Amino acid sequence: MTATDVLVGDVSTVSAKRAYRLPIVLGAFGLLSLVVFGLLGPAGATTTFGLSTSTDFVTFDPVELPTRTTAVILSVVALLLAAYSYLRVRQGLKVGTWVTGLFGVLWVLTFLVWAVADKSTSLVSLLQGSLLLAVPLAFGALGGLLNERAGVVNIAIEGQLLTGAFGAAVLGSVTGNAYLGLVAAPVAGLLIGSMLALFTVKYSVNQIIVGVVLNVFAVGLTSFLFSSVLKENAATLNSPPRLPSLPIPLLSEIPILGPVLFRQSIIVYLLYIAVAVIAVALFRTRWGLRVRAVGEYPQAADTVGINVNKMRWGNVLLGSAVAGLGGAFFTLGSVGAFGQEMTAGKGYIALAAMILGRWSPVGALGAALLFGFADKLQQVLGVLETPIPNQFMLMLPYIVTIFAVAGLVGRVRGPAAAGEPYVKG
Repeated sequence: MTATDVLVGDVSTVSAKRAYRLPIVLGAFGLLSLVVFGLLGPAGATTTFGLSTSTDFVTFDPVELPTRTTAVILSVVALLLAAYSYLRVRQGLKVGTWVTGLFGVLWVLTFLVWAVADKSTSLVSLLQGSLLLAVPLAFGALGGLLNERAGVVNIAIEGQLLTGAFGAAVLGSVTGNAYLGLVAAPVAGLLIGSMLALFTVKYSVNQIIVGVVLNVFAVGLTSFLFSSVLKENAATLNSPPRLPSLPIPLLSEIPILGPVLFRQSIIVYLLYIAVAVIAVALFRTRWGLRVRAVGEYPQAADTVGINVNKMRWGNVLLGSAVAGLGGAFFTLGSVGAFGQEMTAGKGYIALAAMILGRWSPVGALGAALLFGFADKLQQVLGVLETPIPNQFMLMLPYIVTIFAVAGLVGRVRGPAAAGEPYVKG
């Protein structure tokens, strides 16, 4: 046996272990769901879900489900999906992403049925809130994606969201116009983006260190301006109008989907547009091909005439503006005023959403929705006073972040040149 045979055998063994990890994880979570939420669930309890609002074109009565029976059925279906994934791996076939997605939906529904036992909640309200909470995460993930696809790691998403929220609050308050405040958000994000590009692209400083420093800078700058300027002049500088809801005719009246997707403010519709435009631009245009070439192999891109550093400058600024736009949600779409460190680590969760989404615009949106759902779920269950400890519910979005990035993504490879400065030689 040669050394090559030994090496190939070791690689095959490692690959097999990695392949079987998904069925094992799904099976473990399925059994946990079956035992805890199903077999040990409250006997005789019922769970009530609302499926529509009073303004829908077609309304449905709330649905009452037997808690234990429903949880058992959903858990069994989830276990069947785990078994299906095992058979696919055993046959050497790829497990479709739909399996993981459907398993996640079933598991969450099982947990929800168990947690809301003998209580009621509106699924429409839950999904609406999840989408809203996902908006800044999705914009931040899209901004980071544009940067990393060009080879620049953007740890400064937190700072870009924060400065975007600050700029939107101030200009919105001064002008009394929420839409003008919305314009200020990406401009404020560019403040952080220009410094990120200057130090990482022009001076080749370590990108991780620069990103962390810029986050600290953004927190310090906005906190100082808040305490010394905004706090004393809150009526004129920190009272922006909120973005109004703009229902889309006909579409907004569709049961369940209408209120969730089409009764939103303009910033949500801008998110839909941004995801579509970035997806097409990155994977269907010459510009996107050049960006991806710069992020994968800048030396080769340079040899065919692409100005690598100019491309990186442009993408860092563009990504920073997109992330800054997401910051406007905090002040114009949610709270209605700027507060110190109000982003509360959302920039880092946006970075995790980008990784979980496999550096894809659609994937980043899906991951942001997952984290938004976890955040909204802890709010809903906290109000319903479920038996789950409140401290655990506060940790839920971050627990989901850790499990998602560590367990679901695994060894997915990002752009090869991300984090590496390029010096023309």
